[in-house]
Amino acid sequence: MDLSGRDRQSIWHPFTQAQTADPSIAIVRGEGAYLFDEDGKRYIDAVSSWWVNLHGHAHPYIAGKISEQARKLEHVIFAGFTHEPAVVLSERLLKHLPVHHKKIFFSDNGSTAVEVALKMAIQYWFNRGEKRNTILAFNNAYHGDTFGSMSVSERGSFTKPFHDFLFDVIYIDAPTPQNEDRAIAQLESTIENHPLSMASFIFEPLVQGASGMLMHNPEALNRMLTVCKEHGVLTIADEVMTGFGRTGKFFATDYLSEKPDIICLSKGLTGGFMPMGVTSCTDDIFKAFLSTDKMKTLFHGHSYTANPLGCSSALASLDLMEKEETWQAIDRIGRKHLQFRMEMTAHDRLRDVRQRGTILAMDLVTGHDSSYFNNLRDLIYNFFLEKGILMRPLGNVMYLFPPYCISDDDLDYIYRCIKEFLSSLK
Repeated sequence: MDLSGRDRQSIWHPFTQAQTADPSIAIVRGEGAYLFDEDGKRYIDAVSSWWVNLHGHAHPYIAGKISEQARKLEHVIFAGFTHEPAVVLSERLLKHLPVHHKKIFFSDNGSTAVEVALKMAIQYWFNRGEKRNTILAFNNAYHGDTFGSMSVSERGSFTKPFHDFLFDVIYIDAPTPQNEDRAIAQLESTIENHPLSMASFIFEPLVQGASGMLMHNPEALNRMLTVCKEHGVLTIADEVMTGFGRTGKFFATDYLSEKPDIICLSKGLTGGFMPMGVTSCTDDIFKAFLSTDKMKTLFHGHSYTANPLGCSSALASLDLMEKEETWQAIDRIGRKHLQFRMEMTAHDRLRDVRQRGTILAMDLVTGHDSSYFNNLRDLIYNFFLEKGILMRPLGNVMYLFPPYCISDDDLDYIYRCIKEFLSSLK
C-alpha cells in the first residue's frame, strides 16, 4: 500500500471531511519553493504550507543549525531553567519589536500565542484590582482553534458546535476602505459605552487571513489604536500570519505610528521548520504581574515552552531575514504581484483584486454562496494541483502567499495558470 493509502487508515486530518475528501497527497521531500510527492510530481508551494515557510523547504542553513543544537541540548523544562537559544532569540526579537516591548513569553503555536495574550490582558486588570473583562474584536476575525482564540474569532461554521462554551466578545467592523469612518465610530462608541469594563482590543493588522485575505489600510487602523490608547484599552496585534516580512515590512504593525501593547507571533517565526509561538508585551504589563502575592503569577505554560530546537530554527530564520537579499526578494515579489494586480483589476470574473507586500488575493465572482464552503473552492484547488501548484483557496478567494525564494519564472507560471483558469470558466 502506498503512503496515501496507509495515511487514510490511521490519520485524522485538520479541516478535512474524511468521508468526501480525496486521498491526501503524500509529500516525500521539499526543496526551495517546491514539494515532491511519492510519484515524483513537483508542486510549487504557492501558500508556504499554511503560511509558515519563509525561505524555502529544507533550507540547508536552518536545517544545519537545528542539527547543531540537537547535539547540544534538545529540551529542558523552562520553569526555573533557561538556555542560550531562548535568551538570544528573545533579545533579537525585541530589537525588531516596538521599543516599549520588553518581555517575550514562549508557547507552541499561533493559537496559544493568542491564548497567552488574552490571559495577559485580562489578568493585567485583575492584578490591578479592576474587573475589566470586555474584549473587542473585528468581524470576520480568525485567531485560532483553542477556546480562547475561538472566542475572539468570528462566530461561524468553524466555531458553531462550541458557541455555548465561548466567552462573549463585542465585534466591530474592520476599517476597510469602504467603511473606515463607520468602523472607527463603532470603536469609539463601544468603548464609551463600556468605560469601566473594556479590557482589550485584539486585531489582525492589515490582513485578515482565514476570513478571505480581507485588507484594510494602516492609517485607519492607526486611528483605532489611538482611540484605544486615549481610553486606556490594551491592544493586541495578532501577527501570527502577517509577521516576518509578509506585508512588506518586518511586522505589519511597523506601518503604524501607534504600537500595540501585546503582539502574537508564530508561523514564519521558525522559517516553517518547528512549531513555536511567542507573545511579547510591554514593561507595564509585565510589572502588573510582579508581586509577593503568588496569585498574581501568570499561570500558563507548555511542556515544550522555548524548546531549544525551535529557538535555534527561529534564530537561523532571523539570520536569513536580516540579510539584504531576503528583503530584495520580498520587494521583488511585491512588485510582481502589483504588476499582475494592475493587469487583473478590471477582469470581469474577478472582484477586489488586492495586495499587501507578498500577499496577493482576488475574489472570484460567483452568483452562488461566496463562503468558505463554496463549491468553487474544490474546482480551483484541483485545477491548480493538476498544474503542479499548491493553492488552497478560501472559498471563492484565490490568493498567493509564496516563500521568498520563489522565482520570477514560477510566479509568471502561476499568473498564467490563473488566467487560464479564469478563461476556462467562460
